Amino acid sequence: MARRNPAALAGMDRTQVNNQAPVSTDLLLRLQQSIQSVIRGKDDVIRLALVALFARGHLLIEDVPGVGKTTLAHSLARSFNCAFHRIQFTSDLLPSDVIGISVFSQQTQRFEFRPGPIFANIVLADEINRTTPKTQSALLEAMNEYQVTADNRTYPLPQPFMVMATQNPIEHHGTYPLPESQLDRFLMRLKIGYPPAASEKEILPNFAVSEPLARIEPVIGAEEVVEIQQAVRRVAVDDQLMNYTLAIVEKTRQNEFLSLGVSPRGSMMLYRAAQALALVEGRGYCIPDDFKRLMLPVFAHRCVVSSRYISTFKKSDQAEAILKEIIDSTPVPL
Repeated sequence: MARRNPAALAGMDRTQVNNQAPVSTDLLLRLQQSIQSVIRGKDDVIRLALVALFARGHLLIEDVPGVGKTTLAHSLARSFNCAFHRIQFTSDLLPSDVIGISVFSQQTQRFEFRPGPIFANIVLADEINRTTPKTQSALLEAMNEYQVTADNRTYPLPQPFMVMATQNPIEHHGTYPLPESQLDRFLMRLKIGYPPAASEKEILPNFAVSEPLARIEPVIGAEEVVEIQQAVRRVAVDDQLMNYTLAIVEKTRQNEFLSLGVSPRGSMMLYRAAQALALVEGRGYCIPDDFKRLMLPVFAHRCVVSSRYISTFKKSDQAEAILKEIIDSTPVPL
């Protein structure tokens, strides 16, 4: 069977697609190059981080220490004019240290709310699994509804808003694993991994001469990011791609080796992420590869592996292995 034109798959002709031009590709290229000047040899990770931002999602970066998890968050925040706060999560951190606290003012003779570090465009939750579940849950409302409730009052968060959380999967002493309800709030989970030898050779003198983060200049403003997020909503998605996604989602729910499959929120997250990826790559429509490329980072952390599954894979990689089998066994729309 001949492969259909991607524009036709999106229900649009080529003229309509080209006329959309939702975002300047030059602007997106400069944004990627800005981050690549610090994070070397990880172009795909950088692109997925931008996809998470433009899809109005949150990002969980899980990897060993020293591979650039925190640096990636700093680089992304410095690449556009925005408010950036870093929260170092520890066992003694309280919810009020994240959200804020009401303080009695002698001048006004009433309690006044003092916003916490959650009130920023990009919030880095460093080592999020080192704090207690009570403090972890302080992020749930912010991540899901883009607002914070304190003392029976609701405060909207600035837009755009994104939480980038990091955690170390190796060291488990003194950590509190994230519950499934909180993992489900993250659009994607990424693993940076070690850089290629050639890229690491470039990193050494780059950091020896000066601090690369200090050289990053803002490329776009916060308002432009919001405009890009709105443009993502207009990216066309064909019904066949939705049927393809739902077929895989249903298989995760029926798989004997998964005790918890992908939630409806996971399906919606993949839909938005695929739209954002298409836009980042300069298209006004999605193709099957957009969905297929994103399924592992969007779905894997949402699945819980059953105790019946016996494998030589590390526990953190078992869900990905099962998902790969499901994806490979599902026909791709042509």
